[in-house]
Amino acid sequence: MIRPQPVGPGVRGVEAFPARTPTLPPATHTNSYALGGGEVLLVEPATPYEDERREWLAWARGFASQGRSIVAIAVTHHHADHVGGARFFAAELGLPVWGHAEAAPRLPGVPLARRLADGEVVRLGGPEPTALRVLHTPGHAPDHLCFLDEAQGALVCGDMVAGEGTILIDPREGDMAEYLAQLDRLAGLGARIALPAHGGPIDAPEALFRRYIAHRLGRERLVVAALEAASEAGAGSEAGAGGAGGTPIEALLPVVYADTAPLVWPLARLSLEAHLIKLEREGRVVRREDRWRRAAGAGA
Repeated sequence: MIRPQPVGPGVRGVEAFPARTPTLPPATHTNSYALGGGEVLLVEPATPYEDERREWLAWARGFASQGRSIVAIAVTHHHADHVGGARFFAAELGLPVWGHAEAAPRLPGVPLARRLADGEVVRLGGPEPTALRVLHTPGHAPDHLCFLDEAQGALVCGDMVAGEGTILIDPREGDMAEYLAQLDRLAGLGARIALPAHGGPIDAPEALFRRYIAHRLGRERLVVAALEAASEAGAGSEAGAGGAGGTPIEALLPVVYADTAPLVWPLARLSLEAHLIKLEREGRVVRREDRWRRAAGAGA
């Protein structure tokens, strides 16, 4: 692997550094990004591994020989495969860490020197100054941030989408409805290139954001259809898999995720629950204890 890596033709002052992290397969690395041709913002202090940290530090320290200076390290969100080196790199380089206010309680031992808010602009000086618009994009995580270089149309998008693999919405902290709304928001930005945390640059980001939305809504239709089928099959039996008593997630999982290898069903179960919670909030399904059913009179 060649590091650092350019992110695409015509994108100035941006470099990617993929480092090995304990992330979800099929991804094996998390991309860090250097943004700015003079003053530099480093995004994603990701790796917890000593050998990778040495290379990451050499990369970061190399900017000085280019006449560039690092002003801060920014985190897109608090997940371990994104912040595994935050405290270490901040100390080694003597840099502040920036992130959303929601990240602060989720990053013990990593004080946030600047709490970035939605719509805020980070200005980086240099021969060609850089202005990065901060976008708070919760859904995958409550503290998730993206950074948009509006002049170049380059969007650092963290875990909103991936160049490889998919994005998990864990109902313990994620929100499927919010995630879909934020994807729609990103699709409307007109970005020319998206720079994800996992995988390579995305040259047609709007199309990918729309595909992600369509895929999730298609999965949602499968959830509703599975509940309807279970209800019809178990009609009149409170104790059955369906019927008035509802259907447990374990019975829905192999139906809704029939196209997915059973090996990843534990993760799929979390996404399924996130879909069900979204449908419940919309009044389309009802939960009773650990069982789910279509709400009376709910539309498609």
